[in-house]
Amino acid sequence: MSSLLIKNAHVISPDVEKFNAAVFAEDGVIKQVIDAGNPLPKADKVVDIKGKMLVPGFIDLHIHGGMGYEATAPKKEAVRVIAEAKIKEGVTSFCPTTLTLPEDKLAASLKNVEAYRKKPTGAKVIGTHLEGPYINPDCIGAQNPAYLRKPDFDEIKRLNAISKVSIVTYAIETEGAVPFTAKLVKAGIVPSCGHTNATMAQYKAGQAKGLCRLTHFCNQMTKLHHREIGMVGAGLYDDKTYIEMICDKIHLCPDMIALAFKVKPIDKILLITDAMEATGLPDGNYQLGGLAVVVSDGAARLASNGALAGSTLQFNTAFKNVAEVTGKPLCQLVKATSYNQACNLGIKNLGKIEEGFIADMTVLDDEFAVNQVYLDGVCKFK
Repeated sequence: MSSLLIKNAHVISPDVEKFNAAVFAEDGVIKQVIDAGNPLPKADKVVDIKGKMLVPGFIDLHIHGGMGYEATAPKKEAVRVIAEAKIKEGVTSFCPTTLTLPEDKLAASLKNVEAYRKKPTGAKVIGTHLEGPYINPDCIGAQNPAYLRKPDFDEIKRLNAISKVSIVTYAIETEGAVPFTAKLVKAGIVPSCGHTNATMAQYKAGQAKGLCRLTHFCNQMTKLHHREIGMVGAGLYDDKTYIEMICDKIHLCPDMIALAFKVKPIDKILLITDAMEATGLPDGNYQLGGLAVVVSDGAARLASNGALAGSTLQFNTAFKNVAEVTGKPLCQLVKATSYNQACNLGIKNLGKIEEGFIADMTVLDDEFAVNQVYLDGVCKFK
């Protein structure tokens, strides 16, 4: 058995904050969280982090790419490059996220994802997030309209047979979407409403079949109106609904971030990056799913019409932004970086620094820069 002791840690976990604490892990599982002043067990490896923050490893459920690659690229190294970049952001698990593409290209992407899952070198892939192709053409955003189609559960079954599909984003108002929702839930796949013009009534019809999640909240969805609260209203009003949030201060202004964290139960907020291939690289010309993208001052927009085309956000920056904007205790905010994501996917042992949980942990300094990252109790970045 191999063991790890991290000492002099500012441990921040859901509803828990301990100064000068220690964490003992054995064979990749946390065995003890030790309060300051208590005796420390012997370990094969002892790391003194000198008062820095120790948080659960981040979990990014919506991320298209980074470092010049996207998850749907035909190049076999794409997922590996993205996964190794995510580690540097403190992300220990993620869902590579696809785009509105033909089935053969989606299938090829999932083959590459599965090849990486068998031989991981960076962050863990816990399943794929299919964003599209069953979305509303009036809310297309940076997706390709040429490949839109109606919800097709047989297509999902074929893709899921290649590599695990964890989440599907689609518009609940499209033809056949309500029974499609029920089939996803029965298959253990999380349904998520996005790129949608749905009314609250249409969303409730989906809810009756298990839909309780909104993709990149506020972006490409029905706006809040006093005669029809739409999907923005649904996300704020319904306490059962999970909402993804891109907290780069571009997709959501600081006031909207503050509002969401004020009115939503914090255990229903999911920080995501929605990062595209330019993440980690300078401003310039890039692409998203074959569509030309220009990145200027960190904002990625379609060259054709200026629509936002994913983000260049890194996860630790999202955490920092939310902490600065909301002023909420970090032991509450870490629910939105890790534990909520695990709960959303039904994963029981991720997202906390607590006995019995997987020893996926990230060390941050006071500026939220990533200093070290541990996967299964093994240091993968420092």
